[in-house]
Amino acid sequence: MSVRCWAVVPAAGVGRRMGGDIPKQYLDLSGRRIIDHTLSRLLSHPRITAVYVALSEDDAYWELCDYASDPRVIRVAGGEARYQSVLNALNSLLEQASDDDWVLVHDAARPCLSDADLSRLIETLHEHPVGGLLGVPVSDTLKWVDSANGVDATVSREGLWRAFTPQMFRLGLLISSIQAAILSDATITDEAGAMELSGYTPKIVEGESTNIKITRPGDMQLARLYLQKGISNS
Repeated sequence: MSVRCWAVVPAAGVGRRMGGDIPKQYLDLSGRRIIDHTLSRLLSHPRITAVYVALSEDDAYWELCDYASDPRVIRVAGGEARYQSVLNALNSLLEQASDDDWVLVHDAARPCLSDADLSRLIETLHEHPVGGLLGVPVSDTLKWVDSANGVDATVSREGLWRAFTPQMFRLGLLISSIQAAILSDATITDEAGAMELSGYTPKIVEGESTNIKITRPGDMQLARLYLQKGISNS
């Protein structure tokens, strides 16, 4: 591979839906902080050159993490919204990366990313003109629900996928796409969405459903099971 791969982890959020006293990325999960599990998955992959972590300026927990002093991890200032944190990290990355380098943006609260999924994403996309993301096809029946939780209709799930991270795109294209989305006042929920708004067609790479995002308290137990299974399989 002629270009390098970098990772960006936006971690400036507080995770209000978890209802805890500390940001969810710092909660203990099987003896390690969630963010340490996540960074370990990225840093252990031979293709990843370094990881940029976007943190709140008043973050009081980062210095206690396993990778706070790791030279492969660069701290940058986060923003109020996820896309702002990502853009800050991408602009900082420009100091040592080229526009054609690949960037893998990964949620801090996805600690169960498998090495197989990460390798599959990189190998599938490293010659793709745009890039793409991990995901899985929707398998559940979908309902359209009104404000009173009444079911209005059943929605076809054909062609629908759940979008995961990492999402892997060229550094220059991703920066320009996010900036364009901001200028147009578009809602940006993920990097693929910003690329789509700029007219690009990201490729989705099927991954494992175990790559969950920890959002609510019940997700912690499921993540423990997945991590334990991964350890036993290894």
